[in-house]
Amino acid sequence: MSQSDDNLKKLKWITRQRLQYIEMMAFYAGVISRSDLARAFGISDAAATKDLKLYNQIAPENLLYQHSEFGFVPASGFKEKLADLSPEKVLPLMAANLPIANLASGQTAVYGITVEQMPLPARLPDKEILAPIIRAIKQRKKLQAYYQSLSSDDSNAERILEPHALINNGLRWHVRAYNEQSFDFRDFVLSRFTTTLCMDSSAESDPAFDDDWVETLRLKLAPHPALPLQKQHYLLADYGVSEAPIVIEVRRALIGYLLQQLSVDTTVDHSLNPQAHQLILTNRDEIEAFAAWAFRS
Repeated sequence: MSQSDDNLKKLKWITRQRLQYIEMMAFYAGVISRSDLARAFGISDAAATKDLKLYNQIAPENLLYQHSEFGFVPASGFKEKLADLSPEKVLPLMAANLPIANLASGQTAVYGITVEQMPLPARLPDKEILAPIIRAIKQRKKLQAYYQSLSSDDSNAERILEPHALINNGLRWHVRAYNEQSFDFRDFVLSRFTTTLCMDSSAESDPAFDDDWVETLRLKLAPHPALPLQKQHYLLADYGVSEAPIVIEVRRALIGYLLQQLSVDTTVDHSLNPQAHQLILTNRDEIEAFAAWAFRS
């Protein structure tokens, strides 16, 4: 048995979680530093240094120290040793801002109850496609990519993007990025990227000028007026209020996703089926002035 295999067998559960975080950060963010590890787990710099040393003993071919980054970067022959680096495992962790994936209880329900989630299609790219996108976000670099657009004549043409955030709209994942070809900020569906490359060139755009991302608006929702009054009261109770409006503050760029997810009737005359669209937007005039693209024609 090799030294690295022997070290693996002796790992305590919490130590393994920290080593998995090291592996995930190195692969996806492109760098893992002592301060990253210490901050994520609330440990001392000395303890973080010890963990990085242990990881390098277990996977000596995976990381290289880079002085300019003050941390370790993935080597060309990087291979996952401890963590499941599949996007379906990693992206929910990023969305929940959690540093670890696995529970010590394995498949056991830790609260003693069964919780089932809808088995929706993953609609995710391969990890080799996703990692350069995340590295470009983390390191503020340009991204060279080929993207299959459903609404553009130049589908799968080369694009130079400057990504700055990930978006989970409940059904699929997007990346928010400045598009050098169209000179604006847009959302790109992760599963439609066919190739990606995190470039050495630094991003020139500033997310602070992505107005639709920075600005937030207050949506005011109410039960559909065609619903019986009793059902309207029940619906308000569903959202934890006793009377309309139901107020939700959201980034302007995400308004369309939210309205779609909640099946809001956004027509001017509230003409959609109230059984399928139980909510209406009461301040449409106010919102439409800033985000007309979010509404059905």
